[in-house]
This record gives sequence, C-alpha cells and structure tokens, in this order.
Amino acid sequence: MERSLVLIKPDAMQRGLAGEIISRMEKKGLKIVAMKMLHMDKNLAQRHYAIHKGKAFFDDLVNFITSSPIIAIVFQGKNAVEIIRQMMGETDPAKAYSGTIRGDFGIDIGHNLVHGSDSLENASKEIDLFFSAEEIFNYDRELDTWIY
Repeated sequence: MERSLVLIKPDAMQRGLAGEIISRMEKKGLKIVAMKMLHMDKNLAQRHYAIHKGKAFFDDLVNFITSSPIIAIVFQGKNAVEIIRQMMGETDPAKAYSGTIRGDFGIDIGHNLVHGSDSLENASKEIDLFFSAEEIFNYDRELDTWIY
C-alpha cells in the first residue's frame, strides 16, 4: 500500500472545507494513518517547498502556508499518490475539472486548498518532515477487505 502526505492549506481551513476534503478521501477508500493540526513555521515551510527555492513565487508560498493553521494527514491505500492527485485536480482551479476538490472549491492558483505528494519518493520525504515513525499507525479496517 502506498502512503501520501496531504496538507489542508490555510484557505481551506479558513473556509471550513477541511471536513469535506477529508471526507472525500475517506469515501474513496483511503485510510488515515496519521493526522495533526499545526501552525507551520517558516523553517518547516522552506524545507517543504525547497524544490521551489529561487523561484519568483517561493516567498509567497512560504508566507501563505504559514498564515494560518493547517492539517497534515498521511493517507494510505492502493495507488494513493495518483488517486489523491486526481481527486485534488489541476493546481490552477480555473483548469480543474468539476468533481475535483480544486474544481469544486478552488478560486485562485495561489490559494488552491490542498497539497498532495506528487510521487512516492516525495511522499516519503514529505511524510518524514511532518511525522515521526511513532505518529504513523498501522491498523486493519474491516472495510479494507471490501476495497482490496
């Protein structure tokens, strides 16, 4: 089973969309194995967005993600990375299809509600930034026998 990091960003928190986003992913069959609410500091934000360092929008990303509390979640499931990416929709909400999180609720590319890991390699790195091994739970759900 794959694991992926999902961040419910400040705009989703301020708009009361956290429950909707989590619910959609759970209804898809993804299992929460770790979750916490935090106010990301600039150091963590800079490490999380290190791939964008030097780009014109880097400071805006850091300022935005540190502007309000977020929820960090590790979801687990078959093809979790790709499924979450599809459920989120295009980064630019104007290009995201209806039925995706960004297509249904997104307004602006700079405020696009949710982050999901873009690869298994990045998922592992991102999960390690936000969670220790002791904070990630392995457990069986009866539902999993019906999904997998």
